[in-house]
Parts: sequence; C-alpha cells; structure tokens
Amino acid sequence: MKFMLSLMCCFLAPVLAGCDQTVYDPDADEQGHSAPTQATIDANRQVLHQLPFEDRQDFEDAKRGLIAQMPVLRVEDANGKTIWNMSDYDFIQGEAPPSVNPSLWRQESLNNIHGLFKVSDGIYQLRGFDLANITLIEGKTGWIVVDPGTATETAAAAWKFASEHLDSKPIVSVIFTHSHIDHFGGVLGLLRASGTEPADIRIIAPKGFIEEATSENVLASATMGRRSVYMYGKQLARSERGHVGSGLGKSPAFGSVSILAPSELIDSTPQKKIIDGVPFTFQYTPESEAPAELMFYLPEHKALAGAEVISRNMHNIYTLRGAKVRDALKWSGYIDEALTLFPEAEVYFGSHHWPMWETARINTFLKQQRDTYKYIHDQTIRLAAHGYTPGEIAQEIEMPESLRRSFSSRGYYGTLRHNARAVYQGYFGWYDGNPANLDPLPPVDSAKRTIKLMGGSAQVLEQANLSFEAGEYRWVAELLNKLVFAEPNNTAAKALLARNYDQLGYQAESGPWRDVYLSGAYELRHGATEESWVDTASALGLLKETPLPRFFDAMAVMLNGPDADGIEMTINLNFTDIQESYSLYIENAVLHHRVGLTRENVSATLHLSHELFLKMLTGQAGFKDTIMGDDLEIEGSRIDLLRFFSLIDPATESFNIVTP
Repeated sequence: MKFMLSLMCCFLAPVLAGCDQTVYDPDADEQGHSAPTQATIDANRQVLHQLPFEDRQDFEDAKRGLIAQMPVLRVEDANGKTIWNMSDYDFIQGEAPPSVNPSLWRQESLNNIHGLFKVSDGIYQLRGFDLANITLIEGKTGWIVVDPGTATETAAAAWKFASEHLDSKPIVSVIFTHSHIDHFGGVLGLLRASGTEPADIRIIAPKGFIEEATSENVLASATMGRRSVYMYGKQLARSERGHVGSGLGKSPAFGSVSILAPSELIDSTPQKKIIDGVPFTFQYTPESEAPAELMFYLPEHKALAGAEVISRNMHNIYTLRGAKVRDALKWSGYIDEALTLFPEAEVYFGSHHWPMWETARINTFLKQQRDTYKYIHDQTIRLAAHGYTPGEIAQEIEMPESLRRSFSSRGYYGTLRHNARAVYQGYFGWYDGNPANLDPLPPVDSAKRTIKLMGGSAQVLEQANLSFEAGEYRWVAELLNKLVFAEPNNTAAKALLARNYDQLGYQAESGPWRDVYLSGAYELRHGATEESWVDTASALGLLKETPLPRFFDAMAVMLNGPDADGIEMTINLNFTDIQESYSLYIENAVLHHRVGLTRENVSATLHLSHELFLKMLTGQAGFKDTIMGDDLEIEGSRIDLLRFFSLIDPATESFNIVTP
C-alpha cells in the first residue's frame, strides 16, 4: 500500500531529473550554489548597522550554567546511519561570511552552543541534541522530563550523557508541552535508556494532545512532507552556502519516533499539581503555537517554562511547510496572561533556545514577545480595513523600533511578511477581493501567454540577466518563474533562476526562508529528490497510537474520484485484537467510514489484527500477497477487495515545486 508510505512522512541521493545545470560556474560549491554577488555582500553588510550586535547578553545567557559538553555530538540509529551530528555546524564560528545574513549567523552561533546546562537549582537542560531542548526537573525521588525530543535515538543519547553528570535517579514523570513531534517523539528512547516502564510514570499533556499529535499532519502529510524538505533544508549541505540552522534550532533529528498517551490532562488555567514533591502551576494555552499546548510555572523555583509559546525569535503564525493558520491574538493573550499570573518569575526557560534570568529582564522579554504577535495582528487588520491586499500589507507593515531592534522579535523562524499574510488569511481567506484573482488561469497556461506577450523567452531572459546584475532578485524570481513554467526545459532560465535563489537565500534572515530559496536552487540544478521526509516504518510506534478513523480520513482524500464515479461498494474491517470494527463505503465517488460492521450490500469483510493492518498500510506486508494469503480471514469477494483498494490513489512523495 504505497499510499500510506506518504501518510506519515511529515512527522517524522538526490535523483537527476533531466534538468542539470550545464552553465559552468567556477565559483560554485559542491552542490552548485553560486558565490554571493556584490549586491548580496552589500545588503548583508548593511544589516550590521541595523541591529545592536555589540550586545552580548544572549551569548552570556546561552553559555551560563554549562556542566559538560560532548566534543563530538553524533548519534546513529541501529543500522549505523547518522541521524544527528552537531559537528556538521562547526563551521559557524567568528564573523558572518558574505553568503549568510549576519543576523541569522548570530542566531545560529547561539544555537550552536550545546551540552548539559544547569538552569537553576533542580532544573537542567540538554541543548543541541535535537531541534528542541530536553528539560530535567529534579523531584523528591526522581526526574521529571519535559519534552523528550524528536527521535528515540537522540533522546537516549541525551539521557545517557546527563546520567554521567547528574544524580542517578529514575524518571518519575514526563511532560509533553505540546503536540508537535519534536517535543514527544523521543519518549520511548528516553525511557528505555533509563530502564523505565511507561506504566510506572505520570505522563502529563494538554487536553487534545494525543488527537492533535497523531492527526495534525495525516490528511496533508505528503504535501507537508515535501515542503518540509524545503523548509528545513534536508538536502542541503551544512555549509556557508547551505543550511546553517532553522532559527528555532539547528534541524530536526531524522530517526525513529514514538508516543505515549497521557495519563493526566491539563485543561484549565491555573491548574495546580504536585509532581514528585514539586509544585507546578499549569497554564493551558491551546490554539497558540500548537493546537494543544501548555506552559507551567514552578513557584518554589520562581521559574516560568514558556514551552514554544515564548521563544527567542518571532515564531510562525503560518509555517512554510503548510499547516492551519495560528491565532496571533490568542497567542499574544496567553503571554499577557503569564505576565499577570507569574510576575515574580526569576527564571525563564523554553522548549527551544536558551534561558533568561532576572525578573525585570524576563518581564520586558515577555512584553516584547506578547506585542510582537499582537502588533502583527492589529496592524494587518488595520491595513486590510484600508483596502490593502495581503501582498501589499506584507510590503507595507514594519515593526516599531522597540521590537525591530530586539533580537528575540526578529524573524529567524517566522517572518513579518509571511506572518502578516497569515493573519489576513485567518480572517479573510485566500481571496483578496480583486475579481482578476477569483478564477485566474493555471500557472503554466498563464506563464506561456505572458512570455509570448513579452516577446518570447530570449527577450525575457535578457531582461532577467540585466535585472540580476542590478541586484533586483525579487523581480528576477517573478520573471524567471514565469519562464521556467512556460519552458521547463530551458536550461539557461533554470540556471539563472537557481543563481537568483542563491542570492535571496544568502540575504534571508529567516532560517526557513534561506532553506526554501536554496532548496529551490538545488532542485533546479538536480531535480526533485525521491527521498522521503522520514522512513514511515520508523514511525510505527506513532502509527499504533493514531486513531483508526484518521487513517480512513486519509484514505478518503486519496480516493480517485473520477475512477470511483458510478461505483458503490462496501468493505467491512474487523480488528480482532483491539475489538474495533468499521465499515468503509463508496457513494457518489466519496469514501465514508462508520463505526461497526454493516450487513447490507457488503462486498467483503476482513478479520485481521491492528498490527497487520498497519504493516499492510506501511508496506511492511505486501498488500496483494496478504489479501490472497492466509494471514487474515476474508468473507466475500477478494477480487472486490482488491478493486476497492485499487481506487486509492497513492500520494506523490516527490513532486516538483520550482518547475511544473
């Protein structure tokens, strides 16, 4: 069942496609990325005069409390494949090279500082073992772990390292701050490394955690997975002309993932608990940075845990991998609520980046974070009320100086321009009110007509070269995007567009923007990769916890409507090990599911285990061979059963992005 191989790719050997760059560039690096132009060098130099780079407080904070650091922080999976290597980023030292925005270089220099840190008495953090931090809070008898990272392998390595330097105590509780995989995926690796049984610990998470964690990316997983390759620069070399970091951290770890269902839920504010003798005050913050999220305060430590609601950069109201737009107003409101609830906090720590100390500094920081999201929200709506469209708002809006010069409000992960568009989208949707944009021509048709009207490809390419030499890279991207869509085999156009994307990437302050531009350049030169975002088999632990209706929803969006037109069919699925059963039926070229077996007009009924079903869907058990074999019981027609599943249209895991 190839269609399921793409289903979970977002949770978790480039192939040539006939579009190699044939234009020789003596200054290109090993992946073909060109040298920075003088316009890029000048633009990046200007950044040095726009921000207070002389302020070194963040570096002092990031290094404070260092207990130990692994000289080589490299983690392999069971097959010897490297899934995490902080040493890849050793090139980030000293002043920014001309191919990296100095502000992003500063952020990634800070994100390079890794190891085991003491935040305050009884609070420790492991930073640099993954995209997110792992926090350890010392209880009366054991350790309370906050956010065990993305991958089981990196979480296990982090625990083993911490155990060499901290008191030997068992894990007594795990807190998942929110439903994104870099904050729960490593949990079983952590517990195995510590010799802890899941049944022996308290698992605390926000209400809706398991539903959101297992479903957020199911329906749109193939598209999100493909775009995540761009957003996180998975194909890019770790180098001065490649990926330098994600702003929020370095990169996700690409290992196996897991999940555990919570034993206790946080669903209100303030919600107080005693965990292994440590008082906690929880703040419930849903529909902010994640659909299910929490923050908490440790009154005895006077420490605020900001999860990912509060971080050392401007976050995403909309993420470039593609997801539902987040509520900037609620997000801001939760930070304001934290200011009211915990004004005496003397320590702040988060799920990413480095901590902060001193009440006055923390309150100023929280106000800046609060107002970053509210300013974007309020000014977007204000400009929309004056008739500005999303693109015009993105160009017009500018942060006030007090926020603009604050490094913690800079767009290292989210950006002002795409977040403003997200606020507009959240209120008004994709349509900007202009009738010309109501039903435009598809991109290829529009591109061909435009290029013809402009005098043909030679004329457009000549103008694009002139504009490139003038440093007008945004305009060149528009011109050449049209030309490449009109003539996808135009090697000269693709070569220049790749060089142009290099320059836009080098100037980007946002880690994801840089990776998106440079990944676009990579694809123009080498073609779309066939490499998945993750190996679906490695996510089997997560799949086991995913409610079966989510799979059926995913199957429904993969049904080939034209092929199913006129077909009516019902299939029963009876899962013998978990005592659940469902009927799947097609009507009006739409696939539905219902709980329980139906007895009317059934083409076939399958009796099988949940585990076998998952193995079939992830390709670990051959679907046709299994259906025709004896590992499951079938009532009715096996031929109809095969016909039913033949209507499922496998998602394309490696579709083109910068070419048609």
